[in-house]
Amino acid sequence: MPVHVFGIRHHGPGSARSLLAAFDRLQPDTVLVEGPVEANDQISWLFDPAMKPPVALLIYRPDMPLASVFYPFATFSPEWNALRYAQRKGVPARFIDLPKSNWMAIPPDLGPAEKSPEDEAPEGEPPQGRAPEQKAHEAPVAEGEDALMAIARIAGEEDFERWWDRLVESRGDDQVFAAIHEAMAALRADGPRPANKVDDLREAAMRQEIRAAQKQGFERIAVVCGAWHGPALTDLPPAKEDAAKLKGLAKVKVLATWVPWTHGRLLKASGYGAGIESPGWYEHLWTNREHTVIRWVSKVARLLRDMDLDASSAQTIDTVRLAETLAAFRGRPNVTLTELNDATATVMTMGDTMPLRLIEEKLIVGEAMGEVPEGASVVPIQKDLESEQKRLRLKPELTPRKLDLDLRKEGDLDRSRLLHRLSLLNVPWGVPEAVHGKLGTFHEIWKLAWQPEFAVEVIAAARWGNTVAAAASERVRDLAATATSLPEITALLEPLLKANLGDAALPVLDRLREIAAHAPDIAHLMFAIPPLARVSRYGDVRQTDRTAVQHALNELSARICAGLAIACGSLNDEAATAMLAHIAGVHQALAIVDHDDLRRDWYDALRRVVALPDLHGLVGGRCCRFLLDAGEMTVEDAAARLSQSLSPGVDPAAGAAWIEGFLANSGSVLLINETLWKLVDDWVQELRGEDFPNVLPLLRRTFSTFPAGERRQLGERLRAGASPQQGASQASAGIDHARAAKALPLLAQMMGLVLKDPHAN
Repeated sequence: MPVHVFGIRHHGPGSARSLLAAFDRLQPDTVLVEGPVEANDQISWLFDPAMKPPVALLIYRPDMPLASVFYPFATFSPEWNALRYAQRKGVPARFIDLPKSNWMAIPPDLGPAEKSPEDEAPEGEPPQGRAPEQKAHEAPVAEGEDALMAIARIAGEEDFERWWDRLVESRGDDQVFAAIHEAMAALRADGPRPANKVDDLREAAMRQEIRAAQKQGFERIAVVCGAWHGPALTDLPPAKEDAAKLKGLAKVKVLATWVPWTHGRLLKASGYGAGIESPGWYEHLWTNREHTVIRWVSKVARLLRDMDLDASSAQTIDTVRLAETLAAFRGRPNVTLTELNDATATVMTMGDTMPLRLIEEKLIVGEAMGEVPEGASVVPIQKDLESEQKRLRLKPELTPRKLDLDLRKEGDLDRSRLLHRLSLLNVPWGVPEAVHGKLGTFHEIWKLAWQPEFAVEVIAAARWGNTVAAAASERVRDLAATATSLPEITALLEPLLKANLGDAALPVLDRLREIAAHAPDIAHLMFAIPPLARVSRYGDVRQTDRTAVQHALNELSARICAGLAIACGSLNDEAATAMLAHIAGVHQALAIVDHDDLRRDWYDALRRVVALPDLHGLVGGRCCRFLLDAGEMTVEDAAARLSQSLSPGVDPAAGAAWIEGFLANSGSVLLINETLWKLVDDWVQELRGEDFPNVLPLLRRTFSTFPAGERRQLGERLRAGASPQQGASQASAGIDHARAAKALPLLAQMMGLVLKDPHAN
């Protein structure tokens, strides 16, 4: 029985149009398509009205979900149109490629076993790196050269993509398949052969499927495959040879499902082996059979105008004319994207690359993202996510957008929980952004952008549970069980509370206590306080139970307060800097906690620290400032500590370190307190000449942390020699009254006033 093989370029609109024209002539009674046989039960979804390409078949191993393969389809993909043609005509259609259950189990020495089309050679193109069977001078393909690159070179094109686009995709000639078949047969006969056996196994499997169709009595069998495989499927060798090749192949369990796809992931530059360079342009070719060039240039002009760039009607007409002229000059029967880009750059953008990049992003590639019907997913967690997206009105979109959530609203709170749960499952659909001011306690801002590969991570998360919430909770438990340090375990607390995974909180906190019990020093315990304190604030807004968290916070705080003074003794400069960061973190954290007993114990611990005889000045100064700002130390006590640290018997560098700790990030205390100002001023003036160069860098570093307004006020006080009591006179110090008087006549004239001449009688 005759077999009609149609060699196509995947994702080619010209190939698709030619294929449909050939089908109308042939009227096939069955259609066989190169593709994974495991997806045959998924073909029916193609005809669901809710299925909107680009979409992709996802074949994956349930025991290793990340070992997966995508088979994308666009509206202009020949395979997509072949299958839909069969559905319209009521004829059977199926995939016929080597089962992925075998392909994923192929040993590495025979070829890539678990690679995806993003790693393999493009369908319709031969694999790279083949060893030639003939000498270079006997074949049209040079040694080491890709066969299809060779044919493009012979035709005078710079690459195969442009050659195929010019001769096939931009023409849509239904007589092209015979020429394609002849060219591929010549290349397979004279060109290099594959170095691995995967292609041989695939072609053997497809031939077996063709024989099965023949045995079923089909008389007009249409086979749609990559152009490179066409000759191997036309002349069928004895069946026993192919059966012998396929006998005994290893096998693993695989499943298939549909996922949304994007034009960006069809790009060759994305790493997709069968990728193309211009999916947006190809879709334009597919949807606009007539006036293709005019409509494309109109799209370009509209885009430029939307971006407030010049694109007049005259420029549009000139761009079309130039593109047609370039095509004629280059001997091409039709205008291709190359001519359109050259004409656009010349006429509309005047060589400016920025608009050209915009045209490439928005039109040549496009921002299309497909949709999959509800129920097409086969993995429970995937179905649960789709249900949650629908319930919360969070539609996956490719274009990034901001989402502002008010956590006081139930719907927004649920959206926040879903996004946090997905983040815990390595699905960063939303990326949180900082919120400043009073809104920060009950607002969240997210940047949302869905990527097709997230579907793989969602399926991979199925190992943890059948719903997003259950999977996130179980993964948190696993991360807690394997955590070995306090930073690791405390990093889980905030996301699990924000995700409302309260059932996972107790295992995490138990693990936290276990690690804390073996913590080598107080500094390690102090890592845990800030996240615990932040988590304790979420109960009111997020409606979460904080009891267990507060117990852990109390336990760790008690241990830290008891051992802080010992930990701060005899610190060198490096250790003092590290300890200061820990103390500042704990101090700021406890300030936001509604627990007076905790803060009181903390202030007592700070007082014990500042009383140490060998305390490093950096730590001593900062602890004194914390106590002063909290009202736990009087100005007189602070002045006494400062005076002691700046006394003549103390090393000036140690005194400067104390000042740095005391004044870091704020000099307001110097502006409002004359005693402290005088102590620091007198100490600086009494420094010996040989000590001043060593102390100056420390002082400059300290004062550089002050806000600009404070630095200006401090400078004015120093220049004027003023004290706080001088009040208004300080503000007027240094004013040049003579220069100011010169502006008075003009100001008087503007205000309609008459100034008295000071020299008049």
